[in-house]
Amino acid sequence: MLAVSLYVAAAVPVRLGLDLRGGTQIVLETRSTATTEADREATDRTLEVLRGRIDALGVAEPSLVRSGERRIIVELPGVQDPERAADVLGRTAQLTFHPVLGTTQDTAGGTPVARERVLPDEAGTALRLGPAALTGAHVEEAAARFDQQGGAGWHVTVDFAGAGRAGWAKLTGEAACHPAGAPARRLAIVLDDKVISSPQVDPSVGCATGIRDGATRITGSFGAAQARELSVLINGGALPVPVETVEQRTVGPTLGAEAITASAWAAVVGTALTALFIMVVYRLMGVLATVALLCYGLVSYAALAALGATLTLPGLAGFVLAIGMAVDANVLVFERAREEYAARRRPSTRSALSAGFRNAFSAIADSNITTLIAAGLLFFLASGPVRGFGVTLGIGVLASMFSALVVTRVLAEFAAGRAAVHRRPGLTGIATTGAVRERLTRRDPQLMRRPRRWLAVSAAALVLAGSGIALRGVQFGVEFTGGRLLEYVTTAPVDTDRVRSALADAGLPRAVVQASGDSGLTVRTDPLTRDEEDELIGPSLGAELRRGALIALAVALGAQLVYLAARFRWVLGSAAVVALAHDTVILVGVFAWLGKPVDGVFLAALLTVIGYSVNDSVVLFDRVRELVRRAPKAPLADTVNRAVLQTLPRTVNTGIGAAFILTALAVLGGSSLGDFALALLVGLAVGTYSSVLTAAPVALELDRRTRTGATRPRRS
Repeated sequence: MLAVSLYVAAAVPVRLGLDLRGGTQIVLETRSTATTEADREATDRTLEVLRGRIDALGVAEPSLVRSGERRIIVELPGVQDPERAADVLGRTAQLTFHPVLGTTQDTAGGTPVARERVLPDEAGTALRLGPAALTGAHVEEAAARFDQQGGAGWHVTVDFAGAGRAGWAKLTGEAACHPAGAPARRLAIVLDDKVISSPQVDPSVGCATGIRDGATRITGSFGAAQARELSVLINGGALPVPVETVEQRTVGPTLGAEAITASAWAAVVGTALTALFIMVVYRLMGVLATVALLCYGLVSYAALAALGATLTLPGLAGFVLAIGMAVDANVLVFERAREEYAARRRPSTRSALSAGFRNAFSAIADSNITTLIAAGLLFFLASGPVRGFGVTLGIGVLASMFSALVVTRVLAEFAAGRAAVHRRPGLTGIATTGAVRERLTRRDPQLMRRPRRWLAVSAAALVLAGSGIALRGVQFGVEFTGGRLLEYVTTAPVDTDRVRSALADAGLPRAVVQASGDSGLTVRTDPLTRDEEDELIGPSLGAELRRGALIALAVALGAQLVYLAARFRWVLGSAAVVALAHDTVILVGVFAWLGKPVDGVFLAALLTVIGYSVNDSVVLFDRVRELVRRAPKAPLADTVNRAVLQTLPRTVNTGIGAAFILTALAVLGGSSLGDFALALLVGLAVGTYSSVLTAAPVALELDRRTRTGATRPRRS
């Protein structure tokens, strides 16, 4: 695995996003037709169709905004062939299926049939076509296929849905009533007023019966790229109005070189501090865990490069942060190994490590499976940056499990089996209980004696956060609300970093500045207070994308609740979801009180916090489940209290390790990553608190109410 990852990382270049590298900008303008006016509503619908086409083309992290009433600005990072992309985006994709009435030679000197059209087929023969019997709206799915057995090469399969299946059967049944070889036995498939295929109905199809399976295929002299483009156009649907490419140019990165350099230094410093902390706490095992984390980073990077994912600065920061959080599985194992070592009469570091891996496996598996469920649903149900986040999250989870359960275990058990290490168990970091565990053991606090007090504290925090949302409101960024776009042409090249600094001094710190063409600048900012000669642009995260993200998030939370209820008791699963909602509201409330923008970067941070919150709760409840099996008759409050004290060292050490890298990103990363790191720091603190002092009390309260309701006598 490591050898393959190293080869891929060295051989496959990673794709950088618009904020790091820039890309190609295409300006499209909608045109009115005889039946449809190219107004703002039609332009917005066109934008959503274009977004679907771009996603299908494999362009990750694009930017699409409406500019004015009729223009759409499309920015594509790392596109190798911008002319082909512009051609695919600009095609109307009006797909229709027609009966063939004959050729123009059949009616020489005669009167043409009403509403018939005359179009040349693939060979240039003029065909007389009847009115469209089916359109692209009747198509359920189209896919590019390669016929290896028949040798027909590339073709596009088309499956009809609903009324399209009956319409296809009727159309093919009527054509089958004509003799073989007759022009009327053919069907014409027309895309944008061009016949792309006109096949004959097979002789096996009966007259008036037709093809009833609702499927056909479009054949022709297709290459692989042409077949895929055609399937993309069919699946994406027709544009509501035609569009015309009015401009095409290159644009520079939205972030300056200074911001990128500062963020890279922040990542290096934060990662080094996290590794140093792990090595100090866990000594030799910490050193081996650091090596495993480097392997995790290599595998994750290679997977992203192999899949062609686009790295943006928030994604890069999340990738580096995931390296810091991947230590969680290692901390779980080492803390369990410490418990096993202290509990044995004749302790052995190797046997304690084996027991630690064995006992920590269920917690690691449950926490990672819940995260994978969320990542999978975000990928399949969402689109745009939310879908990209799901890909990155899923890759990170799988790579972290490989790092902790394979690499760390191989290295740790090999080291523990050496004679020099066996004679000096203190070197391993397993033979000591740790400062946090020693203090908890000495004091033995009864945190769950009065759980309602903790619930009152959580309720007060929710009220405070909610009042911030109600009184100050949520400040949505330009990506959600739209704003102003100004374009400048300069007589000489201008340093974009100087422009950003000047705009920040003028009171526009969140303005997005890009180099445009050879000697131009574009500036995007919030709505201005005075009338400017500029264009009003719409949000880059459109209504459909936001709605899809919310639906995906809601379904992901529901799926996590179902999984947690199946793996644990429903009481514990519900408590974990309540803690998750608690963390989300508080994070949004903090940003509302501080007046920070809620934009795409915040959305990525929020999704990350949700994953961390669920993981913390799962680790706690996994220990509760284990203790309940050992002592099923013990009071649940005592069991939960023991679970909290036993898992608290893991929670503290994991939180400190992540805090190092987040603090480095907040202090050294500059304004580009400041809000991102702040959101994650707040989420980390609130998530650590809520897993212990919100999820656990909620579980006890739900259990108490359930038991009280079950034992309450019924009145006759």
